[in-house]
Amino acid sequence: MTSLDGKVAIITGGARGQGRAHALTLAAAGARIVVCDVAAPIKNVQYALATPGDLEETIQLVKEAGGEIAGMQADVRSSADMKAVADLAVSQFGRIDILLANAGIHDHCESTIEIEDDAWQTMLDVNLTGAWKACKAVVPVMIEGGRGGSIVITSSVDGLGASPSWGHYGAAKHGLQGLKDTLAFELADHNIRVNTVNPTGVNSPMAEGLSKVLPHVVRKWKHNDRTNLLDVMMLEPQDISDAVLWLVSDGAKYVTGIDLPIDAGYLTKH
Repeated sequence: MTSLDGKVAIITGGARGQGRAHALTLAAAGARIVVCDVAAPIKNVQYALATPGDLEETIQLVKEAGGEIAGMQADVRSSADMKAVADLAVSQFGRIDILLANAGIHDHCESTIEIEDDAWQTMLDVNLTGAWKACKAVVPVMIEGGRGGSIVITSSVDGLGASPSWGHYGAAKHGLQGLKDTLAFELADHNIRVNTVNPTGVNSPMAEGLSKVLPHVVRKWKHNDRTNLLDVMMLEPQDISDAVLWLVSDGAKYVTGIDLPIDAGYLTKH
């Protein structure tokens, strides 16, 4: 039920972390992969983002595992870049069946009302508008193909609850929940399914980078317990990839419009 033979998947933010794990997991299931990443610094992001070398490493890892893959640098904030990624998928593999709108950034703040204007805008531009622009570029190709499709948007537990110490991140992730619901409604007639995954903390280069430049929680807000219900501090990228693989497979062919927490009980606890 998890065979993706013949399918073509686009993955944004695929140079490292969850995006790389998704590329390797979907390729192992038989999908042909198109991966993109900005692979460059972004103003107002305080930790090191992926590099062109990281993107090339993902490509080589998929190839070494026997998968088919194409890749390019692309910024999800650019509609032209996202169209170029969709065009690459069609030119290389002839179709698009899956979109993983995975690209994202994180940040901490003392409080939401103290966030600088530019930092707020950058967060929404990448995490929310970037996902919409990826969908905007890919969905017409899926509709034209007439085979349906699956879109999985990477949200967060912070898209389903309060986000003290990173309110702009939480606002963007809450926005993704609304985007998912609306697209699932609008695209159902085309048999295009749209869901979110909502992880708790994930052991990724983003998390590592944040820990080096900022405290884990800037202010110890009352009741702000960021631990999970199950005895695990952070999940691994593969834990999220396993859930994504199910969502894009025929095993979830009637699943659309849901948020899927992979959260070790975080939301139950909170």
